[in-house]
Amino acid sequence: MLVKDLYQECLLYEESSLAHYIYHLLAERKVSLEDDSSRIDLNHADQHKVAEMIQTNVLGFHKVGIYSLKMNQMAFAFIYASSQEEAIQYYTKSFHKTPLNCHEYPLDLELTRGNGVISFREMKKEFKSFPAIAGCFMRG
Repeated sequence: MLVKDLYQECLLYEESSLAHYIYHLLAERKVSLEDDSSRIDLNHADQHKVAEMIQTNVLGFHKVGIYSLKMNQMAFAFIYASSQEEAIQYYTKSFHKTPLNCHEYPLDLELTRGNGVISFREMKKEFKSFPAIAGCFMRG
């Protein structure tokens, strides 16, 4: 795998730390986009600079996960949020009650929608701002 492919995956899957390390190593010319990713040596990075870049979020990461919040014994709401706390707050504001529980789900989890299948990661692209309600699920 090339460095550019690994870097793209880091951006796609919101792997902030590794993305910032690669960004730094590219800027310092310690590695190039066309190099094999096995050439990446994090020991060649200035740890202090990278930590500062991650802290100031130079690459502009805004991690958003998907959370399942139990409405009652049969119903669940799925909410995109940056944390479990934010999902619960948004649920409480939206439904005017506290959820019974809240669990994070993998964004790559696929679900049936209409006649097709979609992952939460793909569905997330349909929203312009977060937190947001992805939908509700009724247990049969």
